[in-house]
Amino acid sequence: MRTKLMGRSAVGCLALSMASLAAAATPVPDKGDVAWMSVATLLVIMMTIPGLALFYGGLVRAKNMLSILMQVLVVFSLIVVLWAVYGYSLAFGGDGAFYGDFSKIFLKGITSESVAATFSKGVVIPELSYMAFQATFAAITCALIVGAFAERARFSAVLLFSVLWFTFCYIPIAHAVWYWAGPDAITDAKSLEAVSAGAGFMWARGALDFAGGTVVHINAGVAGLVGALVIGKRIGYGRESMAPHSLVMTMIGASLLWVGWFGFNAGSNLEANGATALAFANTLIATAAATVSWTFGEWLGKGQPSMLGAASGAVSGLVAITPACGFVGPMGALVIGLVAGLVCLWGVNGLKRLIGADDALDVFGVHGVGGVVGALLTGVFAAPALGGTGVYDYVANAVAGDYSIGGQLLVQLEAVLLTVAWSAVVAWIAFKLVDLLLGLRVPEDEERQGLDITSHGETAYHQ
Repeated sequence: MRTKLMGRSAVGCLALSMASLAAAATPVPDKGDVAWMSVATLLVIMMTIPGLALFYGGLVRAKNMLSILMQVLVVFSLIVVLWAVYGYSLAFGGDGAFYGDFSKIFLKGITSESVAATFSKGVVIPELSYMAFQATFAAITCALIVGAFAERARFSAVLLFSVLWFTFCYIPIAHAVWYWAGPDAITDAKSLEAVSAGAGFMWARGALDFAGGTVVHINAGVAGLVGALVIGKRIGYGRESMAPHSLVMTMIGASLLWVGWFGFNAGSNLEANGATALAFANTLIATAAATVSWTFGEWLGKGQPSMLGAASGAVSGLVAITPACGFVGPMGALVIGLVAGLVCLWGVNGLKRLIGADDALDVFGVHGVGGVVGALLTGVFAAPALGGTGVYDYVANAVAGDYSIGGQLLVQLEAVLLTVAWSAVVAWIAFKLVDLLLGLRVPEDEERQGLDITSHGETAYHQ
């Protein structure tokens, strides 16, 4: 465990009650911070509905368009409900390595006067703002998974799996990486030790994940891959055409994702200041770089650049910069984007063939692979010598001067491996349990006819 270097290692910090903050000068939320967090939360909602829904919807065949829209919309809504009931409390309600407690179940005790810590001493935001912002992260993570086994899963099975995976995978990983008591609880080495003892497992280890490389993207990517393997390939996969039915929809969705991602990443600073601007600029630069590198990589490899490739490149850049956006400099973000575009291009082509899974919408190839790239390169480019912010020492109230790239890389690797293993095991058990209880897959005749009609009694398009 680190005993000195505890910094801005996560978006999440423990929601603190007014009574627990310094009595001498009780902090009050700044109107600008409140306004920014409200906008950032709206942007993350837009990422999912309509952004992710349209991105996925355009990629499936026309007969399954409404089914994927329905899955994204209802999974998002279901997880927001569960977050309010028990998710927020277990993720951020109290000390523990992987879970909090039930002290905030049904949002008990959270009022318009309650405040949550940020990453600056003496700066707070309304706890309701923090709760809502974090709800959108949990919801989009679960919605991301459904793309891996699109066009063949029972709607009821998707919902039950989402409940199980959210409860036993998302919540503990989010707590492990993002939970701590906030900067106001740290005044000296002894208080830092106490905060570390009660913090999430990977936060205490010093893992850097600004906005969800491990918690969101690797987590969802691995679960999606497991789902694709367990449920099996679509009927006709590899023999019949399964081309996207509307790349126009996919482009619209990708564009909404890119715009919304500024709330996702820059909002993760929890206040409006220079660090917010850094995360914003890095998100812009890395995404553009990945779009360019994927496009030219595909152009060289296949002889033609595709719109789908460019859009996928943009998403890969967004994914890879997510854990790094508040820790690296703009040139670090540029390198991360360039690397992510090429590596994820390989992920949805070469690696996908090696694994042999029908990951329908390349959830693992983009989110899983891109998340690993971003998480590891965060450890490299967060170094002050490479233009990064380093790690903040809340005891000295200054950036620590002994950043070790090798040491941080090791910690980042630990966080990646923990997330991969935890998500894979929980997802496999959850899928098997759902298959036993409900059946994961629709019958063959329903799959051939399309899930829009057979599962929802509707069609997206009328002749």
